Amino acid sequence: MPIDPHRLSRRTALRTAVVVAGAAALATGCDDDKPDAGPPGASAGPDGEVQAPEPSTDPEVVAALTTAATQIAQLALRVSQAGQSVPALRGQLAIAVQSHAAHVAKLKELGDFEPPQPGKLPPLPKASAAVLADLASREQRLSVAHATAAGKLTGPAARVLAMIAASESQLAASFAPKKVTR
Repeated sequence: MPIDPHRLSRRTALRTAVVVAGAAALATGCDDDKPDAGPPGASAGPDGEVQAPEPSTDPEVVAALTTAATQIAQLALRVSQAGQSVPALRGQLAIAVQSHAAHVAKLKELGDFEPPQPGKLPPLPKASAAVLADLASREQRLSVAHATAAGKLTGPAARVLAMIAASESQLAASFAPKKVTR
């Protein structure tokens, strides 16, 4: 039986997440000995309270964050559309909707921008398995794009993009059809 090139194994998804996390740690100079200081890029203020990082004004960083936010907003719209078209998938897609909303909010916080509105989406497949396969493929492609973007940046933006890439890889794996063992 030929291997479907669009199918993502759990092992591949895990390997991708590990590589993305490792690359982000190397690119951003992660120090595991430091205590947790809150969200990525946060720092302790004079009173010891954790403060969010200042929004970036670097055009390269803002462009990368804006692009990522636009892509995620477009995917979130597609996931929502899938949930409306195939009500049986709503429960499975709920975590993706929440994750995407949180990711866009974090990117906007780091870049202080308003992403453009998502454009028109192509029609969804009719069958629920095809819808999940479509979403898994899109999640995986964005995971690679965001991991690549994270590798070109440093600091909080790189860490957030790497974490988003890992999340997208996990979502792609969760949408992939389950293997039936006999």
